[in-house]
This record gives sequence, C-alpha cells and structure tokens, in this order.
Amino acid sequence: MKKRFIAVLMCVMLVTALFAGCGKNDDKNSKNSTETGGAAKEIKEFTAFFDRQGTELNKNNVVQDLIAEKIGAKCKETWLTGQTAEEAVGMLIASGEYPDFINYTQQLYDAGALVALDDYLDKYPNIKNFWNEIQWNSLRQPDGHIYSIPQFGKINEKLMDTQNNGEAFWIQTRVLKWANYPKIETLDELFKLLGDYYAANPTMADGSSVIPFEILAYDWYYFCLENPPQFLDGHPNNGSVIVDPSTFEVIDYNTTPTAKRYFQKLNEEYKKGIIDQEFMTMNHDQFLEKVSSGRVLCMVEQHWDFNTAEEAIKTQKLNDCTYVPLGITIDPGMQEQYYAANEAMALTGGLSITTSCKDVEGALQFVNDLLDPEIVTLRSWGIEGTDYLVGDDGLYYRTQEMRDNAVNADYKASNLSAYGYFPNFSGMNPDGKNAMTPDTQPSEFFEGLSAEVQECLTAYGAKTYVEMLDYNKIDGMEQPWYPMWSFSNNLTTETPGGLAWTKMGDTKQEYLPQVVIAGDFDESWNKYMDAYNACKPEDFLKEMQEEVYNRIEKVQGKDVRPAK
Repeated sequence: MKKRFIAVLMCVMLVTALFAGCGKNDDKNSKNSTETGGAAKEIKEFTAFFDRQGTELNKNNVVQDLIAEKIGAKCKETWLTGQTAEEAVGMLIASGEYPDFINYTQQLYDAGALVALDDYLDKYPNIKNFWNEIQWNSLRQPDGHIYSIPQFGKINEKLMDTQNNGEAFWIQTRVLKWANYPKIETLDELFKLLGDYYAANPTMADGSSVIPFEILAYDWYYFCLENPPQFLDGHPNNGSVIVDPSTFEVIDYNTTPTAKRYFQKLNEEYKKGIIDQEFMTMNHDQFLEKVSSGRVLCMVEQHWDFNTAEEAIKTQKLNDCTYVPLGITIDPGMQEQYYAANEAMALTGGLSITTSCKDVEGALQFVNDLLDPEIVTLRSWGIEGTDYLVGDDGLYYRTQEMRDNAVNADYKASNLSAYGYFPNFSGMNPDGKNAMTPDTQPSEFFEGLSAEVQECLTAYGAKTYVEMLDYNKIDGMEQPWYPMWSFSNNLTTETPGGLAWTKMGDTKQEYLPQVVIAGDFDESWNKYMDAYNACKPEDFLKEMQEEVYNRIEKVQGKDVRPAK
C-alpha cells in the first residue's frame, strides 16, 4: 500500500510540474489576451513535455511572446528533470493525464494516449508538405494511422551544415595545440596524446584536476559507451546494428573484433587513470557539470547533448577548452562516417498530440504556423536588429555582443525561443539566401568562432567542424533503412526481438562498465559475452534484418530477401 501511495504521489507531482506555468487559469488550452494595436488578441496556450534534457524558458520570453502575437498561440515546454525518460512517460501513462504535445513512443501508442493525425493533415499545408508521401506512409502504425510528425532532418533546398551535431570523439583545442596539431586517426594515437598532455598538464588554472577521457554511461545515454565500435569500423550511426550496403546484411557491432579491441583499450586506459574513475556512478547532470567546468579533455558524445555544457565553457571564457570532432577509426587509413548528410525516406517517431488535448485542430494550426517562413526565421535567428542584422547584400550576421548573448543561458531563457522539439527545417532559410540558423551561415560561422577554434580549424585546413571529418552523403532512396535506431527505439517486449533488445541493453549497461574497470579484462569480457549471448541477440537481429527488407520494399518497391 505504501509503494502504491508513493507511486500515485509521484504521478501527481509530475503532472503538476508539467502543467505548472500555464498561468492562473488551470484549464489547458487556455486563452489569454494581449493588446495589439489597441485590440485584444486571443492567445491559445498549449503544453508540451519532451523526454529529453532541455531549458525552461522564462515567462514573457520575448521571442515566444512575439510569435504568439503573430500566430495567436504559444506553448509551455517542459523537459526531463531527475528521472529517466521511461519513468517519466510511465508516470504519465499511469496518471492518464498528458500535456498537449509529447514525443512519440511505442508505450504511448500502446496506451492509446495519442491522436491519429492523418485525417487532419490535408487542412494544414505547411505540415502536409513537410514530408513527402513515402515518408508519411512510413509513419503508419499497425492500425493504419499516423500519430507523429518527425521534427528533425527536413532539408530545405540544400544542406548547410557547419557543425557535426552528432557523435564523434570530441577533443579540446588546447590538447591539439599543445601537440602542434598532429594528425590523429586511431585510438592508440588518441590515447597516447591524451596521456602525454595529462602528464604535462594535470591540473586546471584553479588547481582542480583535469579529466583526460570521460565516459557517459548513465541511463539511455549509455550509447556513449556502447556504440563506438560501429564508428570505429567506418560505419554511420545506424545506432543498433551495422548494415552492409552491398548485401543488406545486418551485423551486430557488439561482438565484432573491433568491439573487443575498443573495450580492452578502455580497460587499459582506466587502469592508467586516463579515464574518469567516477564514470560508473555519474548521472547525466553530473556529467554535464564536469564538461561545463572545462576539465574534460576528450569524450565520445553527441554534440546536441553536451551543447549546453559547451556554451557554459564559452560563457566562462575558457576558449581553449571547447571541442572539435575527431573521426577516430580502429586502424589508420579508413574512411570514417561520423558525419553523414542524409534525409531519411523511412521515418519514425516525432511530435505527437495526446488525447488530453482539448483543441487538436488548434494544436495542429500552431505547428503549421511555426513552419511559416517569418516564424521559422524568428525561431532560428531571433529578432532583426536585436539578435541579428542584415547586410547590404541581404545576408544575416551578428555582432560579437549578439553572439555572446546567443550562448548566454540567462539571455536565451528570457529572449530566444527556438521551439526546438517542434518540426523545423535544416539547410537554407525560406528566403533562399541565408542559412537556416546562424551557426550554419558560412560567413557568420567562422567569424563567430573563438580565436582558439579558428586557429585549430585552420591548422587542419578546415573552415567548419564538418570539414574536420570525412564527408559522407547517404541517399535515402539508395539506403532507405538508415537509420535503424528509428526502428529499434520503438521495439517493445511484445516481440521476441524486442524482448532480446531490452535484455541486451540491460546486459550491456550492467557488464560494460565492469569490463572497463576489470582487473582481468579477458575474464570479464568472456563473462559479458556469455551474458550477452544468453539474451538471444539472434532474435533481435532477425527482426532488424526483416525491417531492412521492409524499408527497401516500401521505398524502392522491390523485394531483396534471399531466395529460400
């Protein structure tokens, strides 16, 4: 009974937190009024919860209020705090009360918590035209309906990437400068550099100790620990398996020779003190806190996940402690695929509207209006004259003060509103002249870098972070299975493959940290492999293989399954 009471109390606390901040009016989808030119304008208010770390905006955020004034609606966004994503979503399902918008998950679909959207799409052209017919059809669930709008990866006109927002071995520029900008290709070269630098520079200016290599192994972020073997073998981020592009064969990267070599290297470096001795017990917030301090020299991470920590480094003016990506491979001379330009043809996941939303059409109108060209620019660049300027050539640019504001957490909370987990474009701005965001505007990007990063990129013959890596382009028609994590992320224990996937994840989270710290690596690795194989990964691989075939059939219209 006590446990049940605590569970109910936690549900109430979460729901209360989600819907807090919607004003004194307790009704969701409430309407406020604002004075515009002497006439009161009605503002609809929606709520959203995203099972990711994020920044809460202050009330009366300037850009958010301006957008609301223009389109007549706004949304209070809340983010994950102090819980895992699974716990937070599970509590919402237990309560039966949801915000208006939420990230699609299989659990929410199974719980009947989401609204089918396909019957509405024709009414909202900006949403309808956001993806093509093949892509929309790829989102249909077993009941034939569409329940989500994928937010990311829609390229307008052409890619303008200057940064690698995804995974890489990220290293501070001061380490590379200290060694006179050497060519670093392999794990052995990387860890030798880190060891040499650490021996010569063990502390920060304030006397705190440097952390040569950090590992985030907490909750679902443990991908930072478990998935580097796929990259080290020169494959792109399918996230759960490798797919051979010539044979379409699914390969388990957890059991390759490269996987063993990688974790043996981590084991050696842990024993030397190069890897943070606290990595096993560190949660996500503690990880970001360490990165924010500037003490972490190198790590494997997705840039979008530690971006806020890097901005904190910039705010402290620790300019030589920001990061550039390295495309490390297991052996020298290999093509790496840490960066891959791609617009997937087969989509999954995305933004959903819940059954608690009392104004589904109003919510869809809000999403539709967020894709209006004027609003897109406000979300990405802010307000002209305040957050950016326009040159005589029509190109947007920022002053140094504007750039500093853009990375200042306090300024952003009060003044900028990207609605970052609502659908938006990458590539070109709708005006066809500028890039979608300041950090992808070629003329603005390099000028906005610190002198330390400019010097580092120049030393490697690069003008952007992308140019620090090999350039790869994945054609969604040719490789429609990419990325396979968009399928595995939605597996449940209802299928043999999904059950195996869950067990494999639990086993990796339990055993891999033990492998890294083991006194006897071979003994620990063999125990891990025994436990891993007991999960029946073959069941998982079988379902992944079938999904590869399904996606090829759906997009290319041909069956490539081997003849029986």
